[in-house]
Amino acid sequence: MRIWKQAIVSLVLLSTAAVLWARYFPGAAELLERAGITAVSVEPARAERTAEGQQGPRVPVVLGAPVVEARINDSVSAIGDGRAARSVSVTPYVSGRVVAIEVAAGDYVPAGAPLVRLDSDGEEIELDRARLTLADAEATLERDQRLVRSQAVSELQLRAAQLARDQAELALRDAELALERRVIRAPFDGWVGILGVDIGDQVTSATEVATLDDRSHILVDFRVPERFVGQLKAGAPVSARPLALPGLDLTGEVVTVDSRISADTRTLRVRASLDNADDVLRAGMAFSITMRFPGDVFAAVDPLAIQWNAAGAYVWISDAGVAKQVPVRIVQRNNDAVLVDADLAPGTVVVTQGVQMLRPGAPFRFEGEAPPATARGDLPRPSPT
Repeated sequence: MRIWKQAIVSLVLLSTAAVLWARYFPGAAELLERAGITAVSVEPARAERTAEGQQGPRVPVVLGAPVVEARINDSVSAIGDGRAARSVSVTPYVSGRVVAIEVAAGDYVPAGAPLVRLDSDGEEIELDRARLTLADAEATLERDQRLVRSQAVSELQLRAAQLARDQAELALRDAELALERRVIRAPFDGWVGILGVDIGDQVTSATEVATLDDRSHILVDFRVPERFVGQLKAGAPVSARPLALPGLDLTGEVVTVDSRISADTRTLRVRASLDNADDVLRAGMAFSITMRFPGDVFAAVDPLAIQWNAAGAYVWISDAGVAKQVPVRIVQRNNDAVLVDADLAPGTVVVTQGVQMLRPGAPFRFEGEAPPATARGDLPRPSPT
């Protein structure tokens, strides 16, 4: 007899658990219907008094939020290599011996400032000789110009004197240029790197004597997937963060977009410029680059409205006062909303709280809405017979 009592108690507990599962578990009705079992509502017979003193069924009250439109934010992140706006390895025009170094590593120099001087004794002698030659040629030309009037000098001799004077001028310019090239100067404003020579070193036109960087702006090259090609243009904003300085957030803009897409990586090279007025950045730094692009417009719903069943994600809406499931495809999750691809018009109210009380086709109302007439007791009194 004890075994039968235990069996009955177990059966009652299992039946109660099944009823509670069918009543409160989201999606239980759908699972029962797929199994061929008709779900029976087991909601307690709570009721409200009608005008006749009778009790009617209570309609569930839920909370909701309207659907709005939002634009998806497409973004791309990449690692880029930085370089100075202008950078050069300074080499001499000619061979020679270093006799003076005018700068030190780390100095800022203007364009044309002398960096290194080479021995120039021979060039100075040639310059003096060219000056003497020019002075003699000018004196000869002046004398022939006076004598040609008295026909003591022919026109041919005068033209030869003029040619000699012109050649002497060219020789002087050549000597001045040769002397000038014994001084190695900065080609533009910039910062001097570590010098590669010392006084007394013999250098050639292939010797790197110094490096010069104009780092007033840092150029960063990075790559962007080809699907963003139509949205890339000069002047587009970028966000950058040096990997060596993770707490430093920078903004810049695109200055150049490459003309072709790499067939190997299906990416496009882009160059951005970052202002470096504080001189905290250096050429060769690695940067984390982020670009944001405006995307398409989608319906945005409250995150609490998203529900799941075996078929996927869905939301509850009111269809003429009864519950209806609308399938959705999640496009993007944000902190305050979920962008979905669904048949939801802006302004449609979706259920955010109380979804456990809803069943497809069952009536319900949102908080703040007036209850149905049958629940308020607004049915007309029957006329006395």
